[in-house]
Amino acid sequence: MVVAGLAQAVSSHAALVTGAIVLGLIAFGGGGVLVVLRNPWARGIGMGLMIGWAITSIVTVGFCTGLNPTLYGSAG
Repeated sequence: MVVAGLAQAVSSHAALVTGAIVLGLIAFGGGGVLVVLRNPWARGIGMGLMIGWAITSIVTVGFCTGLNPTLYGSAG
């Protein structure tokens, strides 16, 4: 939200939810588009993007990708 200049205009809960959704869409939307392309290098990058996002979510227990439910508990 800082990039959009809305850091002070929205609540931290809304910023976390928006960030998690945007990161998921970038990882799986962009990765899916790259997998659909017929180039072998694009398919590899697309799968790597999706796998990397999933591994990052697992290793960081969802903190880096916004999936950790404790981030949404009493943010406020």
